[in-house]
Amino acid sequence: MTRPTLFVEIHILQSLPPSNVNRDDSGTPKQAVYGGARRARVSSQAWKRATRVEYAKQVPEADQATRTKRIAGLLAQRLALPAAEGGAGLETGQADRLAAALLEPLGIKKSAKKEDQSAYLLFFGKKQLDALIGLLKGRAGELAALPDDELKDEAKKLSVVQVLTTGHPAEVALFGRMVADLPTLNVDASVQVAHALSTHAVRTEFDYYTAVDDENTDDHGAGMIGTVEFNSSTLYRYAVLGVHQLRENLTDTDETRQAAVRFVEAFTRSMPTGHQNSFAHRTLPHLVLLTVRTDQPVNLVSAYEEPVTGITGLASESVVRLADELKAVGETWGNRPLRTLATYTAEGDKITEVFGSSMPFPALLDSVDTLVGQWLADGEIASADSAEAGDR
Repeated sequence: MTRPTLFVEIHILQSLPPSNVNRDDSGTPKQAVYGGARRARVSSQAWKRATRVEYAKQVPEADQATRTKRIAGLLAQRLALPAAEGGAGLETGQADRLAAALLEPLGIKKSAKKEDQSAYLLFFGKKQLDALIGLLKGRAGELAALPDDELKDEAKKLSVVQVLTTGHPAEVALFGRMVADLPTLNVDASVQVAHALSTHAVRTEFDYYTAVDDENTDDHGAGMIGTVEFNSSTLYRYAVLGVHQLRENLTDTDETRQAAVRFVEAFTRSMPTGHQNSFAHRTLPHLVLLTVRTDQPVNLVSAYEEPVTGITGLASESVVRLADELKAVGETWGNRPLRTLATYTAEGDKITEVFGSSMPFPALLDSVDTLVGQWLADGEIASADSAEAGDR
């Protein structure tokens, strides 16, 4: 039996002023050729990182996740805390030794360059570290005093792997985790994020800058001279959330609903921070369009395969192009979304016909909450036509 699926897609059109939010190894803003034209690009990794940072602002610190090579050090720090603060009150040496023994069943290899770090980044919840300490049941001092072989044997009896495969924080449930050395720890991501592309062709420009030496009164020369590459663009951003996978990762329906709403808000409001002090490039979108589907996700970037060449600006034409593409996909393939929700500032009967009336962004988030909650409770969502018929 095929499990029911629910996809919440986020389509965003957003203009950036001169900026360099995501650069390559030579400092050039990342680019890609699409439709035969060179486009501005922001990698999915960069925007996922920005989204995770934005998401964490809405979560208490104790419930947050972290991605690090320093899991052994973080666990040892907790073991060294007094019992009143949730630790085990161990001395530093004992804490380091016990942390290493607890993590050994995970098969996490140490870095060849730094002994106190693992060979790769591990994504986990801070509460999961607390759960590891809970496995000790007040025996931390006793275990830390055992000889090496006995300590390893005792550590193997503890459910260390089980702790890290359950009770995931929402960030891990959303973005997933891959551990090559121990596939048991893998978590299938419930979110996919596309590389953001400009809807139009771009050309890289150069900012020639000088810095003044404030204490130099001998001559009028610059203390430093350099260049920074930049471009400006109207970006099409796309992400899709599989609510069914998120529920599987989190198990709790209320937490799933809250995480879905928070992800939509975090992805919408997030911004990569490359050269942010030089360009102050943080903007808000022209359009946020959500399409709700139960069949398959549909990235609408093909709306811009032919580059936009706007005469009076790029954003307004980009919005119209997206409306045309959504309508065409539905008519040609039959892939019509069950619902569309949108926040936008554009005007035009066509836009309203395809996207529906614009709603304030907080109201859009409330609608996501309602729709996801309905699907989690009933396993289905009525189409927009059915919902309107029911209202009548």
